[in-house]
Amino acid sequence: MTIITSTDPTTISSNTWPNIIDGHEVSGAGDEVLRDSPAHDVRVASYHSASETDVDAAVIAANRAFAVGDWPQTSGAEKAALLRRVAGRIEAERDELALIETLESGKPISQARDEVSSAAGIWYYAASLAQHAYGDAHNGLGPNYLAVTVKEPVGVVGVITPWNFPLLIVSQKLPFALAVGCTAVVKPSDLTPGTTTRLVQFLYEEGLPTGTVNLVHGGGDVGAWLSGHLGTQMTTFTGSTGVGRMVALAAAKDLKKVSLELGGKNPQVIFPDADLDAALEKVVFGAYFNQGECCNAGSRLLVHADIADEFTARIVQRSQDVSVGDPLDEGTKVGALISDKHLGVVSDYVDLGQREGASVEVGGSQLDSDRGRYYAPTVLAGVPKAARVAREEIFGPVLSVVTFANLDEAVEITNATGYGLSAGVWSRDIDTALGYARATKAGTVWVNCYMDGFPEISFGGYGASGLGRELGRTAIDEYIEHKSTIIRTGNQAPSWVGGVGEK
Repeated sequence: MTIITSTDPTTISSNTWPNIIDGHEVSGAGDEVLRDSPAHDVRVASYHSASETDVDAAVIAANRAFAVGDWPQTSGAEKAALLRRVAGRIEAERDELALIETLESGKPISQARDEVSSAAGIWYYAASLAQHAYGDAHNGLGPNYLAVTVKEPVGVVGVITPWNFPLLIVSQKLPFALAVGCTAVVKPSDLTPGTTTRLVQFLYEEGLPTGTVNLVHGGGDVGAWLSGHLGTQMTTFTGSTGVGRMVALAAAKDLKKVSLELGGKNPQVIFPDADLDAALEKVVFGAYFNQGECCNAGSRLLVHADIADEFTARIVQRSQDVSVGDPLDEGTKVGALISDKHLGVVSDYVDLGQREGASVEVGGSQLDSDRGRYYAPTVLAGVPKAARVAREEIFGPVLSVVTFANLDEAVEITNATGYGLSAGVWSRDIDTALGYARATKAGTVWVNCYMDGFPEISFGGYGASGLGRELGRTAIDEYIEHKSTIIRTGNQAPSWVGGVGEK
């Protein structure tokens, strides 16, 4: 199969993205970075990385904004109104934002538009929480006491986001931090900085107080400066498990709060009584959506031995029909991989899988193309359950097929990776489906569906998939400190009760 990139590369323009520090758009003091489209091999963005001094300036600005209190002291209603205006801007600029994401990441334009719309929905949802983040009173402590618990913003939050869903993932963090009154320094991926830059510009155009959100560009060194900075009170990070561990170590130096959304090796588990037609479509979608460059990708197919051969053959046939090509083509379902380096990682894993005993049933190689880098949708069958390709995150359009004999073995295989982000189970039997869901160590389990997402539902993982939860009603709690004030209202002398004993 040969990929012909239908877009004329001379029609693609390039953007220059500023750093934004204390409300001002500035050029970073670090090196200039040039970003080419992974699908078209033409320049689509440039920017200057932030220096360590730039990061210091951004953190100082965020602390000043927090101390002055213009945003922290803004009423919940006013916070909500601004977040809604930003959500409206995201909706209004959907086509621009989707084009930026597609050119910088290589994802299909139709998927990019859906991502932008989902991001807008999250900002609307966070706005609804901005008026519910204040505290409560407790009068059940006896006749002489009243306790008031106040929810206060944690302070300055360092926000570090990845390249695969740049606008969506910053939207799973920043609006919730803002909803409770935090200020922030945001560092997007060095590969896909565009939509985050536009988002911060929208925030200031819609009236955010100066210095409340700051933006610094760059690679891992900039992320390390930010995550280890003593001037932040929290770091929220999405990315690989390896880098997440480094972020946690940096946070440990001053015991700052940390929220980590990391990798996954997510199974879809197919029992013989399932609706196999529906499962087939969702297995293919889960494996190849966003080129498989997705922490939630259903990169493992656990299929019952009784139907393994038949169902795997159907997956292979369906994988051959998935359209791969120019991500600006409306019909494309799988676009270009993010970089040559990452394409090499995917290729190496497929080679490893064959050495471990798996067979390549379809795909298994880079596709010829006039421009860009594309990898064929790939199915590895006969994968031993202990194989690395069955346990490690590949982050590409590669599906590993493992068979199981019963519910207990399906749970055992699921939980053997160390990851615990998500899983899917397909069965018409409620006991089977819920039995699997309860026993599986995963933050999200889909039953007879896969990757259906809602801003109202919390998201996060177990084990190597991270710490904390995003989205849902409790998302704002990640960015809150609880302060309890206990008030003695009567004249009765207090007694010593509780603690190490009673006196």
